[in-house]
Amino acid sequence: MTRIYRHRFTVPPESIDMLKHVNNIEYLRWMQDVAIAHSTDLGWPMERYFKERCSWVIRSHFIEYLRSAVLDDPITLLTWVAGVGERSSTRKYLFWRESDRQVLARAETAWVFIDLKTGLPMPILDSVRASFPVVEEDDEAAEIDALLGSS
Repeated sequence: MTRIYRHRFTVPPESIDMLKHVNNIEYLRWMQDVAIAHSTDLGWPMERYFKERCSWVIRSHFIEYLRSAVLDDPITLLTWVAGVGERSSTRKYLFWRESDRQVLARAETAWVFIDLKTGLPMPILDSVRASFPVVEEDDEAAEIDALLGSS
């Protein structure tokens, strides 16, 4: 079971804005994409959610931009579930540039579990809850260091 999911990529040309760095909207797209990839890795691809008539929607995002990323930067994007409530979950993200070992951004998303028929929040299914390990705040730093140290 993957507690912290790691996705590595290189910044593509289409992610660059007029200021010659990664456009802010790209971080949001990458966050959504890596959350879906992590969910799929844990046995919950979108098709399974649709079959169960449930899904996740975003309530809010928080992103702290620390450094700019530019074309061809090698990026490691980490994501993990930091907390789970009755109908919602908090997911964290860390954007890390491999070439100089710098954190580019930290982010967090509040996700709400919904019934696809009504569009309303619903209790998180036990089968979903059991599939997503929560990384407690006390464990974050050590697990992140271990993952980035092996990059």
